[in-house]
This record gives sequence, structure tokens and C-alpha cells, in this order.
Amino acid sequence: MLINFLLFVEIRTKLASVIPFLLGTCYALYRYESFSLMNTLIMFISLLTFDMATTAINNYFDYKKATKLNNGDAETSMAIVGGIAERHARYIIFSLLTVAVTAGMTLVYHTDIMVFLVGAVSFLVGVFYTFGPVPLSRMPLGEVFSGFFMGFVIFFLAVYVHIFDLGISTIMLEGSRLIVTVNIVEIINIFLLSVPAMAGIANIMLANNICDIDEDIINRRFTLPYYLGRDNSLSLFKALYYIAYADILLIVILGLAPKLISLCLLTLIPVQKNIRVFTDNPLKNSTFMLSVQNFFLMNFTHLIFLLLSIALF
Repeated sequence: MLINFLLFVEIRTKLASVIPFLLGTCYALYRYESFSLMNTLIMFISLLTFDMATTAINNYFDYKKATKLNNGDAETSMAIVGGIAERHARYIIFSLLTVAVTAGMTLVYHTDIMVFLVGAVSFLVGVFYTFGPVPLSRMPLGEVFSGFFMGFVIFFLAVYVHIFDLGISTIMLEGSRLIVTVNIVEIINIFLLSVPAMAGIANIMLANNICDIDEDIINRRFTLPYYLGRDNSLSLFKALYYIAYADILLIVILGLAPKLISLCLLTLIPVQKNIRVFTDNPLKNSTFMLSVQNFFLMNFTHLIFLLLSIALF
């Protein structure tokens, strides 16, 4: 049953959200010298259960669509990922969402209203990313939504839950006026620190859509590669990686990240090789996984060198 559950929520894909969370947590410790174990654990529970829930929702509705298309044919009863029974799938989704929301509200209680506002928007985007009449993932902005919310917003919240009391942002109600103040410089700094994660996640989505472009056109799914064309999409795929590496150099020069992070530039060698192999032959069943490898190479290495910097300095 546990194996079925892990397959249903596609646990292997959760590194895409966990790595930005870990990076943000470590940068809160390195840059702001602030760390709350309680807030870290609560956010991790909320993040992981919500990520699993959105994946489960996607798999459940893919199953429902398949059942409808096959007129309820009994063979489609095994279409849910992991072979989970339909009623069990609904229970799992409800349970995961309940845990995610409960943990999220607990985190708000321990921090401030900014976490609630950012979390609420992220919750809505996460649900409608794969659910609804026209899921966001099937629109031209799928890469933007996935990169921004998983790469930056998760990273930002992972930092913010440790520094919410340092004046990065404040929201106050004075009479009939809602007053919002934001430290733009620090927000930009946090954004720059998150660029490698953003680029890597966006490219996983882009690679997936490039591989599926012919099938998507047949099924009237108009993703970004449909509008850009295959060649321009592959050029964007390459450019996002180069932007990420330029950003790594920039954050070291600006003093936002420790000098040790510059060693991440060495991963450009295997990443460049993977870029070349994928762009020469973008196929879902073989070269697509190179985009996942590239994300891991860039960002896990980033995390390791950041942890070493914290430990050594």
C-alpha cells in the first residue's frame, strides 16, 4: 500500500520543490544568521503534502478523463498511477490537503500575515496548475508559473519564515488604510539567489513540452513551444541555463553567496553536454530526463557548497 501511495503522489518528482526549500533555509542561516527549526519542520510538512496533493489531483483527473473517454471500460480502472482505488484516491487527496492547510495555518500563526497571503496565492496556483477547464500547465505560461512559484516563491518563503521579524515586509491596517511596506533591495537579493532553481525548474517543464509538442498540437494543448516553435524553444532551453550560471557568478561577485558557490560553475561541463544531447534529439522516453539531471547538478551542488560554507566559515 505504501508503494502504491508513493507511486500515486510521484514521490520521485518532489526534489523540484524540496531543493529550493533547502536552499532558502540554508541562505536564511548563511545570509541572515537566523534559523527556526520549528518553522522549518512546519513549512516542510505543508510544502511536501501540498506538492503530493497536487500531483495526486492531476493523476486522479487524468484517470477520470480516461474513464470517460473509454465509456467506463473496466480496463481503465487500473489507470490511476500506483493502482490506487478511486475512493482511496479521493481520501488521499483530501487527507493531504487537510494536512497541508493545517500546517500552513500553523506556520502563519508562528510568523505573520505575509506567509498567509503568499501561501494562499501559491495554493490556488498549485491546484489550478493541473486542475480546471484549462490547467495552467497546458497554457503558454506554464514554464513561468512553475519556475516562479516553485523556484522563487518556495525559496522566498523558506527564507522568510526565519526572518519575518526583521522588517523585510510589513502589513498594517490603520483605520480604513491597508499599509504594505517591502524592502525591495532584499526581495531582489532573494530573487537573485533563487534564479538557478527557477531556471532549472522552468526548463524541466519546457523540455517536457518540447518533447510533447506534436502530441499537444493534436490534442489542442497550446503550450509555449507551440507559439515559439521547436527551434526557438530549444534556444530558450539553452539560454535559461546560461542565465542561471551567469547569475551564480553575479551573486558571488555581489557578496550575496559565499565564494565557494563559484565552484558550481564547474557543473557547466556536464550540463553543457546534456544540453547538446537533448537539443539534438528531444525525446520524452530518453533525453527528457537530462533536464532533470541538469536541475539536480546545478542546484544540489549549489546546496552542498552552501552547506560547506556554513560549516567552515
